[in-house]
Amino acid sequence: MKISIKNKIDPSFSMASMTDIIFLLLIFILITASYSPKALPVDLPISTNEKTASAPVNVTITAKLAYYVEGKRVTFNQLDHVLQNALTKTSTKVVVLHIDKRLAIAHMVKVADIANRLGASVSIATEFEHKP
Repeated sequence: MKISIKNKIDPSFSMASMTDIIFLLLIFILITASYSPKALPVDLPISTNEKTASAPVNVTITAKLAYYVEGKRVTFNQLDHVLQNALTKTSTKVVVLHIDKRLAIAHMVKVADIANRLGASVSIATEFEHKP
């Protein structure tokens, strides 16, 4: 007597749902990787000092001489007024300069002079170079 199995198991597996999930994850990673809210195109000089200053007021000068205070673009003529307003909102009077390393030192001195006139100390942002 031969016993026959009526319920046969189908060994095939559908990859359609798995590829949909992978595709959605890939799109999500590509979109979030390109999103950078406060990144400005500045090539900072390199330093071996690992210390960082925790300062509430950041001033950025790009290679094309675009001035930014806390990520908002301002003209050089507005810099004095905007920096004064930003410093009055903070308890520590520290300004961190993010200046492109290809710019002349005169641009840094102009901004540092404005910050010193407003009673703030000035710090220069650098990239940390780890030496093995």
